[in-house]
Amino acid sequence: MTKHVQSWGGLKVEATDQVQPDAYLAASRKPGSLLPYGNGRSYGDSCLNASGTAVATRSSGRILTFDKSTGLLEAEAGVLLSEIISAVALHGWFPAVLPGTQFVTLGGAIANDIHGKNHHRKGTFGCHVEEIRLDRTDKGSLSIRPGDETGLFAATIGGLGLTGLIRSATIRLMQVTSPSIRQETTRFDCLEDYFDLAEAADEKHEYAVAWIDSLSIGKRFGRGHLIAGDHAASGEYQEKASGPRLTIPFTPPITPLQGPFLSLFNETYFRSAPAGCSIKDVASDKFFFPLDRIGRWNRLYGPRGLHQHQSVIPESEGFETVKSLLECTQASRHGSFLTVLKRFGSMKSPGFMSFPRPGYTLTLDFPDKGGPTLALLQQLDEITLAAGGAVNPYKDRRMSSFTFKASFPHWQRLEELRDPVLLSDFWRRTALS
Repeated sequence: MTKHVQSWGGLKVEATDQVQPDAYLAASRKPGSLLPYGNGRSYGDSCLNASGTAVATRSSGRILTFDKSTGLLEAEAGVLLSEIISAVALHGWFPAVLPGTQFVTLGGAIANDIHGKNHHRKGTFGCHVEEIRLDRTDKGSLSIRPGDETGLFAATIGGLGLTGLIRSATIRLMQVTSPSIRQETTRFDCLEDYFDLAEAADEKHEYAVAWIDSLSIGKRFGRGHLIAGDHAASGEYQEKASGPRLTIPFTPPITPLQGPFLSLFNETYFRSAPAGCSIKDVASDKFFFPLDRIGRWNRLYGPRGLHQHQSVIPESEGFETVKSLLECTQASRHGSFLTVLKRFGSMKSPGFMSFPRPGYTLTLDFPDKGGPTLALLQQLDEITLAAGGAVNPYKDRRMSSFTFKASFPHWQRLEELRDPVLLSDFWRRTALS
């Protein structure tokens, strides 16, 4: 079967052969490479294999077992996190780690070792994986667990889908009093204020993240909202069904997420929170997945798609480097619609290719304007590496081989454990170039 395949950042593979997971081993005996493809929510080319075949894991998306007494859940790789939440939330359980969208697959969450707003408490998604059933073309079907002697478990967590086809996984859920969130929003007037508040927010709350106004200058430079939260007490707030969702029906010829509109949005959003601190109870999807309420929001970035740049900076270099990254963005006349700043904790991932590490992570996104955008992203890479930081591979579609290898010095271990028929456009472009 041939099908159009696309990443969330707008990269397209016009005609890719696809096979079902059960045909993976048979397909591996034919010429060419393969790559698991879930729901296409990676931003760049780590989920694409333009010169090979995609293994469509969404066709295999069932929850296999769920123990309501222990919170252990086993599911096939193609199940969405949204489907897991629906199955377990009413029983007092919740995924321990959630990214900014619920529409990623379980296999994708493992392959990218996703992180969330509570990294300081719960680490990465991989910290909560108990077992993985993996099909390899050279070793057959395997069951791997943390600390396995082969090293495959450590390579698969954050291994970008290259160590084999994840058929299913068992994860450990988190027991919660309610899926709903008591949200505490603190409006701050400059970047220095965020750094004064961040550590205390992490100590006090399960979740914490900040929105930054990337356009503000002068005394208001780096202003924003620090958004913290904890699960509401039992019976304190009833989870409500989501309201009607707006879907972007087409891709506009020119992105509206720039210029006067972006300035107006940032000003309006900044003032949407009252000065000081405010507290309210919100439904879980509004807290964790605000952009999921807008279907195909990525279309707003225009026909060339979007670039997202996510860096992690050592804590000692945090303020100065984040300041430099924002100043560089402003100097290039690129506005970032969604600018997010978060403090990572010290909990170590079981995967050696995991992106999070202690420090601060800044996420910026830009409509693709061609050469000027690529030049800006290269500058952001250089600032990040000079501070001893790293750039996130599953948000990327253009980083150099040098940037990748400097960010992930253990990449050769993954190459040694890579399933010999699995390749992605990202891995060709960076590790193998």
